[in-house]
Amino acid sequence: MPVRAHLWLSGRVQGVAFRYYAAVKAKEFKVSGYIRNLDDGRVEIVVQGDPKAVDDMIKWCRKGPPYAIVKDVVLVYEEPDPKLATFQVKG
Repeated sequence: MPVRAHLWLSGRVQGVAFRYYAAVKAKEFKVSGYIRNLDDGRVEIVVQGDPKAVDDMIKWCRKGPPYAIVKDVVLVYEEPDPKLATFQVKG
């Protein structure tokens, strides 16, 4: 049974290739969802898939890529969306 996690990350999370690295990790963990930069400097991520894979992605997000400094993570679990089949990097 898939799970879906919605995260908002703050700190030094923009301008450090967070979206690029997250897409690589999403492929590695075989999860779907999306990532995008928000106007307020945070990064929003939705991750959906196998519970272990989603948990692994959440753990990675708490650290982020090199040069990122993740200071805060807001995490909400939501109902999975069966139409969410890929991982996308959004504007």
